[in-house]
Amino acid sequence: MILRVENLSVQRGGVAILADVSFALDEGQALFLRGPNGIGKTTLLRTLAGLQPAVSGSIECTAGPDSIAYASHADGVKPTLTVAENLGFWAQVFGTNSFDAALEKMNLTSLANRPAQTLSAGQKRRLGLARMLVTERPIWVMDEPTISLDRDSTALFASAVQSHLAKGGVAVIATHIDLGFGADVLELGPYKAPQTSDEAFDEAFI
Repeated sequence: MILRVENLSVQRGGVAILADVSFALDEGQALFLRGPNGIGKTTLLRTLAGLQPAVSGSIECTAGPDSIAYASHADGVKPTLTVAENLGFWAQVFGTNSFDAALEKMNLTSLANRPAQTLSAGQKRRLGLARMLVTERPIWVMDEPTISLDRDSTALFASAVQSHLAKGGVAVIATHIDLGFGADVLELGPYKAPQTSDEAFDEAFI
């Protein structure tokens, strides 16, 4: 297994929200996270990406400690840089050479010299997702990646994920839509952490 999660419990704002989440992904596998707003999808993804500590449980990445790339709701785009400069910056950060391939796969080649601040919301989203390609990391962790994407751009993204999986990568994606390829689905509702009355009160103000 390239990614194994066992009995993972996570919290937000000091309040436990998910408990005892377990799953395992081998090379070429994808997992879709599903559940209502507020259930803890983003918190779980941030914990997988190492951006916050788990309350308990374990996350094992056999591909190594720097094997996860994370895409949040934010696009991570630097507005004053061009499309090409944005991707060049990330390619330099990750020490890769996937620049041209990422532009082509996310249909950004014709926009390469355009300042990111002039892009539409969907174009910015495609640029943000192209960053995942230049990381060349085997594990993609993505939070609602198709926000602002039209049907054609969603298909481009789905194709990019499929190519990643075909090369032995894995993906954990919080999404409510059908991306058109096979993946396991983890419904997070059953993993909702029990709360005391004080915790439930605090949650309303987080």
